[in-house]
Amino acid sequence: MAREFGPLNLTRTSGPDCGSTRFTKILAARASVGPDVQTAPFPLSLPTVPRLELIDSLDDPRIEPYREVRERDLVGRQGLFIAEGEVVLRHLVAGGRFAMVSALVDSKRLEKLAPMFAQLADEVPVFHARREVLDGIAGFPMHRGILGLGRRDDSATVEQLLANQGPAALLLVLYDIANHDNLGAIFRNAAAFGVGGVILDAHCCDPLYRKALRVSVGAALIVPFARLAPGEDALALLARHGFEAIALTPGGGERLSDLRRAGRMAVLLGAEGPGVPGEVIARARAVGVTMAPGFDSLNVATTSGIVLHHLAAQIRS
Repeated sequence: MAREFGPLNLTRTSGPDCGSTRFTKILAARASVGPDVQTAPFPLSLPTVPRLELIDSLDDPRIEPYREVRERDLVGRQGLFIAEGEVVLRHLVAGGRFAMVSALVDSKRLEKLAPMFAQLADEVPVFHARREVLDGIAGFPMHRGILGLGRRDDSATVEQLLANQGPAALLLVLYDIANHDNLGAIFRNAAAFGVGGVILDAHCCDPLYRKALRVSVGAALIVPFARLAPGEDALALLARHGFEAIALTPGGGERLSDLRRAGRMAVLLGAEGPGVPGEVIARARAVGVTMAPGFDSLNVATTSGIVLHHLAAQIRS
């Protein structure tokens, strides 16, 4: 049986494979469907891969975790997080540290997303709804029309992250980064320049917060990260694992242009304004980015890109 949505047909193949039920994307006009193939308009619930389930009511309990997205951004999701947008969702579907729970998309997006959803395990549902229903569930206009639900894994420790690094690893250590845009951009830069992991202090915001994850274009799902436990000394841990700590600060006695990549290195960044804590700078190698006379301030995410490019380029060359 073929189940049709506009130009998309998901066709159930018959024969010896029918027990496992595989679906094939067929781009064809309705008129081309033969007499031996029955069609029905989307959406229909299919207990297969992709497991498509229509949502046509705002009160449907299956989409409870997606309800009032912005409000739940603030109050938390009890061990879950929202992935918004196609690129972020692709990282979640690809698997790794974070398991995918479900997806909720605009029905009009199914055709494009079907190959990606075909990778999902049988037990992961893909909910779809008309645009007006989707907007009502989320509580605001969903222009992208693509949401995914992931399960958090906060079990990784800083000690484990450090132990898994290679002999020339490059890490980031972040202090007091409370702005989600900055944190997301830093993770995006970390992924782009091959950073092996990110260590966050207790005051950094959540890399899996919806906005931070969106700004990172999903990088927080693929770059390992861990948060310092209360009382943990980041510099002591770095030293024990053979990392040189490089603290970025406007008053650094060494210019970034003179810094050379050598062995394991960890770049320390702090919030705009306070920067890296003074007591941490005193125990690290203080490095500054040269700027125009009379100006000594860079956005922390911009700084991360400049520093990581400088260090990554030395490896490539």
